[in-house]
Amino acid sequence: MGRLDQKRQSELEPIRMASTARKLEEMGFNVTSIGGTRLEFNYKNQRVRFYPYSGWFSGKSVEDGRGFKNLLKQLI
Repeated sequence: MGRLDQKRQSELEPIRMASTARKLEEMGFNVTSIGGTRLEFNYKNQRVRFYPYSGWFSGKSVEDGRGFKNLLKQLI
């Protein structure tokens, strides 16, 4: 089952992908886009995955959570 509002997701996801990737790169991370829905970068030599539309992030070097601001708190 997909999201309820797929049109909204298709409009917002590219914007969120670009803005979060830009911010992470400004912080010095090498960001790669995976499948158009996920960003990956290394933090403390471990891969971190971030899904910009939902805000979910996960990785061994961070505590899993939701929200880009919460991810930034862990990276600083």
